[in-house]
Amino acid sequence: MGSGALFIAVFLACAVEAVEATTIVLAAGTARDWRSAVTGMGVALAVLAVIVAVAGPAVSEIPLRGLRLFVGALLLAFGLQWLRKAILRASGHKALHDEDKIFATKLTAAGEQPRRRVGMVPDWYGFTLSFKGVLLEGLEVVFIVLTFGSNQHDIGLAAVAAVAAVAVVATAGAAVRAPLSRVPENTLKFVVGIMLTGFGTFWGAEGAGAHWPGSDAALLVLIPAIAVFALGLVAIMRRNTRGQRPATGGAGVADVPVRASAEGSRSA
Repeated sequence: MGSGALFIAVFLACAVEAVEATTIVLAAGTARDWRSAVTGMGVALAVLAVIVAVAGPAVSEIPLRGLRLFVGALLLAFGLQWLRKAILRASGHKALHDEDKIFATKLTAAGEQPRRRVGMVPDWYGFTLSFKGVLLEGLEVVFIVLTFGSNQHDIGLAAVAAVAAVAVVATAGAAVRAPLSRVPENTLKFVVGIMLTGFGTFWGAEGAGAHWPGSDAALLVLIPAIAVFALGLVAIMRRNTRGQRPATGGAGVADVPVRASAEGSRSA
């Protein structure tokens, strides 16, 4: 895996998490208090930086084979979870991720809470909402940076890619002061799910002692194969959905006159 591929993989994965964190910060700032929201975001970023500084060197000390098995298993579990949800969304079995709807929900919930000052923070609820949102999404960013970076022995480049993704998304969010609903987040999650599953399979197998034909070049076959399989599942599930009869369809409509007449006879 070259430096360019590492940067792109980490950048795309972190961009998805950054969009979700930005939506939460925007809701906290808009509904509550911008100073408190920005402070909460800053504190969360500081905590995440400490985690990377402490965990990064420790992870890098793990022997390469054991590291690849460990990282591969984590990435595979993480990637399959993303890919499963992406397939369900793309096939119509799960609602698409809607940043506008999430923003509106967070905005309404935040607006209903009473304002309370704690120390130097003007609005504690806005602070905690922003802090928790950035910290939770940021922990996934840290996971991506450490797994990809440590496996390639280049945590620095992975961290740069993550910072670049967060900076791009945060700048866009600050510029428009609105949820980034135009970002094709559902498509990005599909792509990232495929990539994480592919890298997890590749590194996990190497860690277990397998040798891929062509070494890293095998990823050029493995990742497209996973993509084709996932798209095939989407097509099959869409076809099955169209072929299914709606739960409130024909039978329910046909029963209306019967129910109406029955109610009429009872009232009579």
